[in-house]
Amino acid sequence: MGEENINFNSAEENQTDDFLHLESVKEDWGGDGRGRMNLSGRHTAISEKYLPRQYHFFDTSILPLEHGWRVTGMPDNVPFGSRRSLTWNNSGASTSKVVLPPHFEAPSGFFTADLEIFVLRGAIQFGEWQLNKHSYSFIPAGVKVGPWKVLGNEEVEILWMENGPIPLKYQNAINDHPDAKLRDFIPALDSKLLPWTKTDTVQFEVSKKKYLRKDSNGGGVWLLGILPHYDGRHSMIQSYNEESYCLAGYCDIGDFRFAKDWFGYVSSFTIVPWHRTDDGCLFLIRVDRDLSKIGTVLSYPHY
Repeated sequence: MGEENINFNSAEENQTDDFLHLESVKEDWGGDGRGRMNLSGRHTAISEKYLPRQYHFFDTSILPLEHGWRVTGMPDNVPFGSRRSLTWNNSGASTSKVVLPPHFEAPSGFFTADLEIFVLRGAIQFGEWQLNKHSYSFIPAGVKVGPWKVLGNEEVEILWMENGPIPLKYQNAINDHPDAKLRDFIPALDSKLLPWTKTDTVQFEVSKKKYLRKDSNGGGVWLLGILPHYDGRHSMIQSYNEESYCLAGYCDIGDFRFAKDWFGYVSSFTIVPWHRTDDGCLFLIRVDRDLSKIGTVLSYPHY
């Protein structure tokens, strides 16, 4: 690794400083962007155009697989992976399912945008940290991580969530950027070891929740366990943006059976159909607003 890859100097220094000091993008429900999730105004795999106040539920396993994928900035000798794009917006933020092959390795470095990782299957090591199935990591822009290595002889599948507000790139480095938000770094969180707690809304009061990360504006990332025999009885108005991925079981949402490996994007102020399940289910949820505040989730019996 050459000296030019580890020093912050000349034009590279200016570019590095820019990505750490960009203003947040405001949320379309009126938020000031403090959560920096950039879930507003996203396109989805089933709609190339952003459709406000509409929900999108789809089976990720039938989406086209993009081969030859690699993070921009990774060295040419890093093996290619593959991905299925789920959502994206013009800020550069996106959510994908990424598959990395056995024996994948990449050098240490940092990203130019915040990145969240949730492992669906397999195991991956970066630096001294190991992520196994249902493990989570939040890597703020400028925080040095790695080197990376897929463990074992099986590929690893990851929910790969780039938070923007610019397209994510990788830069070789052996140190953190001086201005990186190390206090926000979550290197490796095994969700199986976290306790279940209560939910914030009346609509899911008999369900359970595990926080993986909480944003400064009260939104964040969590696991939602919906118990068997759940019946929401009414549709809901959701005054926030949400992404959800079904990890196990199913939940019938209107006419959709939201089952394992299905994905949902719900934009702010959408009316979402009645939820119910006989057998229960487990979801990964991302939300850009504090759901404990009055009026963020409302039952809507007239829909």
